[in-house]
Amino acid sequence: MNRSTRARTLTGTALALATAMALTACGGGDDASSDAEPKKQTKSSEAAAVKNPVVASYDGGLYVLDGETLKLAKTIELPGFNRVNPAGDEDHVVISTDTGFRVFDAARQEFTDAEFKGAKPGHVVRHGGRTVLFTDGTGEVNVFDPADLAGGKQPKTRTYTSAEPHHGVAIELAGGELVTTLGTEEKRTGALVLDKDDKEIARAENCPGVHGEAAAKGEVVGLGCEDGVLLYKDGKFTKVDAPDDYARTGNQAGSDVSPILLGDYKTDPEAELERPTRISLIDTRTAKMKLVDLGTSYSFRSLARGPHGEALVLGTNGVLHVIDPETGKVEEKIDAVGDWTEPLDWQQPRPTLFVRDHTAYVSDPGKRQLHSFDLDSGEKVTSVTLPKGTNELSGTVAGH
Repeated sequence: MNRSTRARTLTGTALALATAMALTACGGGDDASSDAEPKKQTKSSEAAAVKNPVVASYDGGLYVLDGETLKLAKTIELPGFNRVNPAGDEDHVVISTDTGFRVFDAARQEFTDAEFKGAKPGHVVRHGGRTVLFTDGTGEVNVFDPADLAGGKQPKTRTYTSAEPHHGVAIELAGGELVTTLGTEEKRTGALVLDKDDKEIARAENCPGVHGEAAAKGEVVGLGCEDGVLLYKDGKFTKVDAPDDYARTGNQAGSDVSPILLGDYKTDPEAELERPTRISLIDTRTAKMKLVDLGTSYSFRSLARGPHGEALVLGTNGVLHVIDPETGKVEEKIDAVGDWTEPLDWQQPRPTLFVRDHTAYVSDPGKRQLHSFDLDSGEKVTSVTLPKGTNELSGTVAGH
């Protein structure tokens, strides 16, 4: 990456926005909630399709916005705490509720008939044209092709049930291998790999507290541990040891064009809520970890990757840090929002980062605002003030 370091004072001038496509990070919470049915929408079939929709949750429902203008297209009433993740195509997102995963057609602003019921819906992972859902309460893993969501019907799925329910995660690779975590409700220990016929071909149980995943260039999968990162590469597991005895890297973000994973880095096992200032950069080529101190803390909703593989971190100082993953150098600082403090409760709102192609979306719940930024220029594209402050922030993303 050859980009100069520059701190920007951003303007509100709207710029042309590149067509939105692919890249995101994996969140780090445990539960979702909402067992209430959404209020029926009227004339939904007549609603104009939203271009490159962005979906944000608020206390009581969902906002659907145009990804280019940030114009509010629809408000969907849906009580409770609901999580939002890209489904893997240009139209849909997956909403996690108390009853399970529900597929929402964000372009047409309506729920479809596709649903995966189960207690405690957890991680949603997209990779290589496949989307994987992990239901913590049952240990069930469901894999589907997001192209099958067209038409609003239930997609054909590959299903695997873990030996024990746990807060887990899974990812399917191009050859059909399914990498999925091992654990119980009390203890998580590592991961195993199944071939396309669901035969176990690899196992590692040296990843205490396994949490979160990310894929790097060459389909190298990283899983966070409490003492480093577990890599699955070329058919076998490799452990990347952290420099500290306890070092939780439970949230990661990967890029198809970079061999280096971005992770958080927490070293206090007794903290009610640790607010780290260091991030981890895991080189999947050398199985080495580099730490970078940003001088500001961040949250699990602060990590993402840019279109060129750059590591992106939204700090509690309100700055979006653009980092060269090869060197760890902060190449650019984008003033996104004001100073903020991470709440003790992970379900409570805080500024959140969502990245799609060349655009970074940053929420400011305290001011009820949402901003978009052009990552190539570092300039603000546009902003919107919403009726209520938002919590989760996501949108449609086709591909990885």
